[in-house]
Amino acid sequence: MDKINYDKLMQEEISTFNGTKKSILLHSCCGPCSSACIERLKEYFDITIIYYNPNIEPYEEYLHRKNEQIRLLNELNIKYIDDDYNNDYYHKLTEPLNNEKEGGKRCAVCFGIRLKYTAKKALDLGYDYFATTLTVSPHKNSDIINNIGYRIGKEYGIKFLYSDFKKREGYKRSIELSKKYDLYRQNYCGCLYSKEINNEE
Repeated sequence: MDKINYDKLMQEEISTFNGTKKSILLHSCCGPCSSACIERLKEYFDITIIYYNPNIEPYEEYLHRKNEQIRLLNELNIKYIDDDYNNDYYHKLTEPLNNEKEGGKRCAVCFGIRLKYTAKKALDLGYDYFATTLTVSPHKNSDIINNIGYRIGKEYGIKFLYSDFKKREGYKRSIELSKKYDLYRQNYCGCLYSKEINNEE
């Protein structure tokens, strides 16, 4: 079975706009990842970033990443929503999976928490689409993320924008933009599980 080209699906969806801009609520995991995604989408969408990442620990790390995100968005003149931390809810859903390998079921649950919250918010606020920057990372499985996003979009009745932002050197571009804006680049995904794995390596 051929691998799905999510970047192509995104481009095909955008081609139906016929020069008009759509509104999108874009979930962002951090400033560096959002930089290249915003650059790619800004011509076609009126973008609002939502920073909802209850997985990031410790709290000081969460604040550091959030402040870097806000600083970048202020420089780019992009609207944003800074939402609840809600770390207890994240742990409630993921602790039964604490022995899962990185990239497995626990990560899928984490993606779902953030995408479901984004979809609900996008629906409540009247956005045309919702999406996530998570697919810019070479360490994230775009199939898993896009399948979760699609299912949630169908459940809530709002369009999910397929993406694979790492394509067309998206990840490389995020590194370049991080240097340009002097952004803090973290060395682990965000959760304590990923931090422990990174320390072991």
